[in-house]
Amino acid sequence: MTLNSLILFAAVYFAAVATPGPGVAALIARVLGQGLKGVAPFIAGYFVGDMIWLTLTGTGLAVIAKTFAGVFVAIKFAGAAYLLYLAWRMATAPAIIGAAPTEATRGWRAFVGSLSLTLGNPKVMVFFLSIMPLVVDVRTLTALALFELALVCGVVISATLALYALAANRARTLLRSTRAMRFVNRAAGGLMAGVAVAVATR
Repeated sequence: MTLNSLILFAAVYFAAVATPGPGVAALIARVLGQGLKGVAPFIAGYFVGDMIWLTLTGTGLAVIAKTFAGVFVAIKFAGAAYLLYLAWRMATAPAIIGAAPTEATRGWRAFVGSLSLTLGNPKVMVFFLSIMPLVVDVRTLTALALFELALVCGVVISATLALYALAANRARTLLRSTRAMRFVNRAAGGLMAGVAVAVATR
């Protein structure tokens, strides 16, 4: 692909990633409630989910993705259920300043949770199945071009979500009292529950 084409795709993809949606809201709620520990696999799940959609679109399998839409609906509800579980854990977490995140939201569980959210996220589906073909001629994509797009996606989504996570963590560290932390835990749990409901009902 030409440099101009990659820059155009990067700009459109950045706008899609940076626009608040279920993924960004879930990330912010998680960091507000639990800090930065374990956030890397959470972001990695978003990236891998986007790579699956990129591959489906870039290799002409978008029709198959639409044909088996029921599978993605099931994944969507699984992701929503996981987010509800996280919401409950956050809302009921003890208000201890500097407490480490619970083991249930780290490692593979965090990765699989954000991956399922991405695979069932209507915003992500719309971008890769409808918007991306307007920017990139998917009919002529080569393996090298697909790899270049994947690199662009990796840089953009990692940097954008990391900035969101750092900003949320900064806001979290400004709250020093136990009462404030209890409020943050409950607010983060409520936000996460709202995300789960939004994902399940779209």
